[in-house]
Formats: sequence, structure tokens, C-alpha cells
Amino acid sequence: MISLTMAEAFAAYEASRARMPKAATDKPPPQHIGSLKDIADQFDVFFLDAFGVLNIGETPIAGVPERVRDLKNAGKRIFVLSNAASVPRAALLTKYNQLGYDFKASDIVTSRMAAIAGMKTAPDLHWGVMGLAEVPMTDFGPLNWQLLGDDPEQYDRSEGFLLVGSGDWTERRQALLERSLENAPRPVRIANPDIIAPRENGFTTEPGYYAHRVAQQTEAKLEFFGKPFPSIYELAFDLLEAPDRSRIVMVGDSLHTDVLGAQNAGISSVLISDFGFLAGQDASKAIRRSGIVPDFIAPRP
Repeated sequence: MISLTMAEAFAAYEASRARMPKAATDKPPPQHIGSLKDIADQFDVFFLDAFGVLNIGETPIAGVPERVRDLKNAGKRIFVLSNAASVPRAALLTKYNQLGYDFKASDIVTSRMAAIAGMKTAPDLHWGVMGLAEVPMTDFGPLNWQLLGDDPEQYDRSEGFLLVGSGDWTERRQALLERSLENAPRPVRIANPDIIAPRENGFTTEPGYYAHRVAQQTEAKLEFFGKPFPSIYELAFDLLEAPDRSRIVMVGDSLHTDVLGAQNAGISSVLISDFGFLAGQDASKAIRRSGIVPDFIAPRP
């Protein structure tokens, strides 16, 4: 797996803007706050990104489990809204509980779940899957699929491609995918639109990174599930009774997924500046460069 610097990751997101929702052009400057505590009375529902908000890699961000607990005790509805697609929701629930978060399965909405919902109405094709051999695909139901490896015939036999997890993806496999799609364009569905994910030792590349490379090299038709695209937000809204979007806020560390997705969904946004994607960077400069303006900037959740 390729590892990108922050500058390379930001450039990759900017280069992919044509395939993302449009940013709002009439946003006022963001309001600076200390933490989510400062706006708790303005919102009833908090959508929290995972990487960069709840945790960095396998480590919880100090003080955030307590912040989530306090918001829940104040009567707020809390959801994890994550582009974590490589594992089923049950595995994520176990992880978050072990990190100190008192979540239930119904509190977690992922791009994997959005992709599963989308695949229920997908054409009945033989799908080649980018994923991990040790992670089951049983939650996708009766899907006709094969795991992609290093055999070129696997790619040519596939009638469509589903990009779920890139943990053991290689440049050879990427070349095989692109070559096969150049010869015969087919649908490509992406269960994780993220280009990178912040880890303890830098940024790892995610399925979105490889999908945008496919788009640059081939005529394949891409369909994304997860932030900043609508399907994951619609899944979350479906869990709320008559949701008032003016009382819902998305909290994330990424302008191009969390903030842009919130704008597209018609809800407010908080950009976390000191953890995750923008840690150690100038958030105001990133906002100016991208033109994606959050409603609030907070150094920490």
C-alpha cells in the first residue's frame, strides 16, 4: 500500500473534485470554537467521523470518550458516520467499545452499509472485489463475487468491480485492474471514497485513491458510497424520526469528505483541526485552497 504525505493527499483530493459534489459558494467564514461542548445547545444530533475524531489508528483521542458520554448524558443522539468499509459493522462496534466508546450497533453507519444497500439493486453481475481475504463478505448477501489477486484472468472474468478494502492492494493489482478496464469498460463501485486515512505513522491510501486513478486512466463508470456522497447520509437520516436537518451537525477532520458531504446533505459541519488529516497544518489555508468552508472549526472534539 502506498503512503502519502499530507500535501500529496490534499492534492489528490483536489485533483478529484470533478467527481465529488459541488461545494457551497455562499458560506460565511467559519466560527472558531473550543470543542463540541460550545455548540451542544445548538444541535440534537451529532454525526461523528471515526479516524481523526474518535481515534487515530488504534488509539482513542484523549478526552473524546468522555466528550461523547457527556453529549449522550445531555440527551444528544450520537452516530458514528464512517467510511470504514473494509470490515463489517460488528467488528467496528467491538473496536470502538474497546477504545472506550459506549456505542451500540445502531449508532454506527458506514459506507460499507451504504454499499450493501446499493448492491441490492445492482445488476446481477460477477463482481471482482478489492478486499481482504480474512474479512468475510457475508453481510453483502448472495453476491456473485471473487476476491481479486494477482491473476490477470480474475480481472477479465469480472463483469464489474467492487472496491471495499485496500489493505493488501498492490501496484501490480492496480495495473491489472486498469488494463482490464481499458480493454473493456465495466462498472466500478467504491465502498470507501476516502483517498487516505490518518494512522499513527502517517496516511494510508484507501479505495478512493485507487478509484480516482481508475477514472483518470479508463472510461469505467464509477459509483461511490460514503462521504461526501448522499447514500450514507440517507441511511443515517432513516434512523431518525422526522429529522430536522438544521439541528444535525457532522464532525470530521476532512474538508473533502466530512465537510463537503455535510453541505451536500444540508446539515452543519465542524472541522477538527488538531487531529487527523489537518494535524499540524494551517486549517484556514486548506479552506482557502479548497473553497470548502465548514460552519465551525474546533481544535478537538
